[in-house]
Amino acid sequence: MTRWFDEALHDDAGLALRLRRDGSLHESRSGAQQIEIFENRLLGRVLTLDGIVQTTERDEFAYHEMLVHVPMMAHGRARDIAIIGGGDGGTLREVMRHRVRSVTLVEVDPAVVDLCKRFLPALSEGAFGDERLDLVIGDGAGFVAETDRRFDVVIVDSTDPVGPGRALFTDAFYRGCRRVLKSGGVLATQAGVAFVQGEDFAAHARAMAHSFADVSCYLTVVPSYIGGHMALGWGSDDAALRKWPLETIARRWAPLELETRYYTPEVHVASFALPPFIGDMIAGSDPPPGGKRPAPGLVDEESRNNAHGGKHDDGR
Repeated sequence: MTRWFDEALHDDAGLALRLRRDGSLHESRSGAQQIEIFENRLLGRVLTLDGIVQTTERDEFAYHEMLVHVPMMAHGRARDIAIIGGGDGGTLREVMRHRVRSVTLVEVDPAVVDLCKRFLPALSEGAFGDERLDLVIGDGAGFVAETDRRFDVVIVDSTDPVGPGRALFTDAFYRGCRRVLKSGGVLATQAGVAFVQGEDFAAHARAMAHSFADVSCYLTVVPSYIGGHMALGWGSDDAALRKWPLETIARRWAPLELETRYYTPEVHVASFALPPFIGDMIAGSDPPPGGKRPAPGLVDEESRNNAHGGKHDDGR
């Protein structure tokens, strides 16, 4: 094994991430993917699948906190949550910090769960032992197509759209996600680095738009996901859910008394302010049949009230 790890995700763009292996912890093949965990001086322990960085100890908070808290706070009353992917446990950890009733995590590779509990325990912080969890080992696309369960929020913590991960970026998959969401539900997804993965990002938005009336994304910055803004996809049939004012999000957040390193109500609201080049990619997506794509920006009070039957409790 060479001392340097060179990620090949953006080879076609002529861009690469290079990390020094300061210690090797594990390497094996599980099913259809190669798993490696190693130490890096700056990033701590690093998990890679098929030569692509999935998460690191030092910067994972910027991804997991935003992937989870934004849809949870936007929904306001989420009790039943589905996580597709996320076998490292970071997304699960953040979901379990909320007052949820049940969490279903669907992971295709049990080795990812086992190895991350062993070598990256700080990611899950014991969340796999929470009695609210139902861990399903299986295919995420098949799960949303077939399950009878229904969820308030579906979070897709997937690999990039290469190899087996492509199944979680298709029209059929997003139809399945829409199928399992309750009325007023939210879908949040890993959508890639828009500047470098523009074609994949635009295709992701088009596919989501076939199933959801309101499609957008919000942004975070994860140092080990190179190439610019990390986009997190957003799908819902209620445009008001991504347009709450700061006062509403802050009022919902305060009672949880959670300590975070990236997410705040202010960051929540700001994360939906998109640079034009990203907004243009989303604007190019087609609305669902018979649907209308809401314009970006804060909804006015009349629109917000109409979206919630004429009355809404901002204190959720």
